[in-house]
Amino acid sequence: MTTIPLVVDSAWLHERLDDPNLRLLDATTFLSIPNKDGETPGLWSGQDAFDEEHIPNAVFADILKNFSDRNAALPMTIPSREQFVEEIEKLGVGEDTYVVIYDRGALANADVIASYWASRLRWQLKYEGFDNVAILDGGLVKWKLDGYPTTTDKTSYPKGTFNFTRRPELVVNKDQVRKAIDDDSVVLINSLSPADFYGETNTYPRKGHIPTSFNVFFGSHSNPETHLLWDDEKLSKVFSEIGALDTEKTVITYCGGGIAATWNALLLNKLGQENVAIYDGSMNEWAADPSCPLVTGRE
Repeated sequence: MTTIPLVVDSAWLHERLDDPNLRLLDATTFLSIPNKDGETPGLWSGQDAFDEEHIPNAVFADILKNFSDRNAALPMTIPSREQFVEEIEKLGVGEDTYVVIYDRGALANADVIASYWASRLRWQLKYEGFDNVAILDGGLVKWKLDGYPTTTDKTSYPKGTFNFTRRPELVVNKDQVRKAIDDDSVVLINSLSPADFYGETNTYPRKGHIPTSFNVFFGSHSNPETHLLWDDEKLSKVFSEIGALDTEKTVITYCGGGIAATWNALLLNKLGQENVAIYDGSMNEWAADPSCPLVTGRE
């Protein structure tokens, strides 16, 4: 089977909607972030939104319910191998298939262009050994802007056979991040907003960022007018400036809960950097542990 690109556009997908080997997954999830008054953040499934409107032949991949550890202390933690395989096979993903994933956008209450829920599921597939997967550039918003149809019709795929091998090196834990702080062979990337990075918000139990990490905001990679990613030359600039495209180095990306970090990981892979791991616990875990160092301020 032909290997597909990591990112595809609406026209590319539209031409292949009836391909029997395609598995089109809607990964929409909604997140509200605390406002200046410190309201409680919310996290909810995109199932209802999917039922109201989706791309033809798509099925819903419920990241919150089915592709996160149901017993974990932290939200959105990667599930067990067994849980993942069971759920992804129900969606028809397996041998002789390729996957395109899309969502409705990054946040429910912020104007950010990034399909980071789609990239989260794409990263999980890669983690579990499946590579033939792409993200729809601009997601459902761009699909509709391009004049392509949506539907409320329900569809399903035959059960898949998922015989692939997990890649444990694609996820790191808190202790590995501790060691990475003083390791020149590792580039740490904080994917959150500059305000979060510099400790100017109250989003997490403690403010700031992991020492020696660089800030590459996940929401800065797309053109707000076209809703498409910037070209590779422009995308490369920010990552190359911090040494993240040096293939002799390892890159660890983190954010609040391991979601936005996967958007940066996707783009690094797109630009040729394969040595990328996600800190799945991210700031939800790190900031809750007083023994984990954080730094603040703009220098």
